[in-house]
Amino acid sequence: MKTGGAFYSSSSSTFTVLLASFIIASCLLFQINQALIIQPKNNFTAPALFSFGDSLLDTGNNNNLRTVVKCNFPPYGKDFLGGIPTGRFCNGKIFSDFYVEALGIKEFLPAFLDPALGPQDLLTGVSFASSSAGFDPITNNITSVLSLADQLKMFKEYKEKLQMIAGEERTWTIISESLYFLSAGSNDFFITYFPTTFRKFNFDVSSYADFILRLASTFLQELYNLGARRIVVQSIPPIGCLPTIRTTVGGKERNCAKKYNQAALVYNSKLASLIDSLLKKLPESKIVYVDIYKPLLDIIQDPNTFGFDEVKNGCCGTGTFEVAVLCNPLVPVTCPDDSKNLFWDSFHPTENGYRVLSAMVLKQLNNGFF
Repeated sequence: MKTGGAFYSSSSSTFTVLLASFIIASCLLFQINQALIIQPKNNFTAPALFSFGDSLLDTGNNNNLRTVVKCNFPPYGKDFLGGIPTGRFCNGKIFSDFYVEALGIKEFLPAFLDPALGPQDLLTGVSFASSSAGFDPITNNITSVLSLADQLKMFKEYKEKLQMIAGEERTWTIISESLYFLSAGSNDFFITYFPTTFRKFNFDVSSYADFILRLASTFLQELYNLGARRIVVQSIPPIGCLPTIRTTVGGKERNCAKKYNQAALVYNSKLASLIDSLLKKLPESKIVYVDIYKPLLDIIQDPNTFGFDEVKNGCCGTGTFEVAVLCNPLVPVTCPDDSKNLFWDSFHPTENGYRVLSAMVLKQLNNGFF
């Protein structure tokens, strides 16, 4: 009996230790998750949220376009509402969704071209972004997607629909008090400038950045003239560290491509200066630059700190080049746990990657916007 009692006592102690460890681990995980939910401070509110630009904000506007740049098929969306491929270049939520959720507006941001779009969706915001879009017209011609000018036309159409639903006065309130996000510029470098000769004869990297930023300036001023006042402009990321760029330009070791990252830094520096000048030119505006270059590079250089195990490859197939139609139902998902991967395909983050990056963006906004 003594031996049995000792065994029971030892087992009980072991169980108690394991249970305590589980509780502590659960509490730490809860705190980490809570830390990623950044809420706007100072009681900041917005009636709606709108997004423009490229795939980082596109929630499905390319679905019915005649382009290969679409993803409304598995394995995309495998973790979105039970496995629905919506046209988001991800396994789940993207920036647009995390932003609109953090503001307490709604859980997801629908695409303006979604056939199921309803009146309530119009009242609280939509995405006009188009994957692979850029400021350079050549970029949009190469990929056959919606240009930034097309997206502004869609916004004008949206305003007309909104006025029919909400009336003129409420429409102005929604348009002027809502939050606008813009993400563009990356595609101009890795679709147009570096791999083709269309622009290299006339521009070096610095002058090409000036060229597309003049187009960005025109876009932002036109958006302002249409009523937008609170605008967040995202920098471009360290594009040289995207899995497909590592594969094509990074050599045998698939390192980050320095010339691509340097181009991103040049562009981002000039973008920040452009926004400063626009704030003086558009006195009623509040336009804010947010950096996603450093946050993404921080994750890549120190993944374990942010809860990631893999930052060089995506989860689709080999993870080195698969994207869009190359990431399809015939290609296996190779990540045992995609939340541990930074990238979903060879260009775009996983839902967890977007979650962590969104928290970093919202923290910047809390420090200088909200």
